[in-house]
Amino acid sequence: MPPTPRKLGAGPHTGPRPHVQPPEDGAELTGADLARVDWWGAELEGVTFTRCRFDDADLTELVTRRCVFDSCVLTGVRMSGSRHRGTAFLSCRFDRARLIDVVWDGCKLTGSHFPGATLRPLSSTDSDWSWTSLRGVDLSGSDLSGQRFREADLTDTDLRECDLTGADLDRAKVQGTRLHGSDLRGAATEAWPWRGVDLTGVRIDLTQAVQVAAAHGALVEG
Repeated sequence: MPPTPRKLGAGPHTGPRPHVQPPEDGAELTGADLARVDWWGAELEGVTFTRCRFDDADLTELVTRRCVFDSCVLTGVRMSGSRHRGTAFLSCRFDRARLIDVVWDGCKLTGSHFPGATLRPLSSTDSDWSWTSLRGVDLSGSDLSGQRFREADLTDTDLRECDLTGADLDRAKVQGTRLHGSDLRGAATEAWPWRGVDLTGVRIDLTQAVQVAAAHGALVEG
């Protein structure tokens, strides 16, 4: 039988709450107040968190495997050095989160928001960032090749010197996105507003060059 959903740490608290222990593998938590928990270096496997709050929690060097964070609030969370494999962060809030040196391996972050978050340096492989809001976030110098950013909000995002080869950037919002020195070759860039994109120092392929020319009114003939 699947584990019964339970609540941890409900009610108002002040200060650290190290007495709240990490849940057992396969647990399901709904609406739990986990603000300020200290789970430094904890390992979670197959745990599902739904509409839980992790405000100002210390999740430094946390390890998750095949976990789900659904509609959770992680405002001010400290997750530097954490590693996530096959974990989903769906429609979560990472306001002002510290996500330095995080490893995202086969993760889904679809619909999540990262206002004021610190994400670099990071390691992201085979992960899905579609429909995320990364407005104004600094991702410069990151290897984001092959990642999915379909319909992501990259407005004013710093993507300078990024490797975006083979990435899915279809219908991403790129107003004010800083791309100098980035490599877009092989990336899906359909429906990009090319006329408003600064391509200075950006590497593009022939398909993208045709898209750029067409966006500027050129008649491209093969």
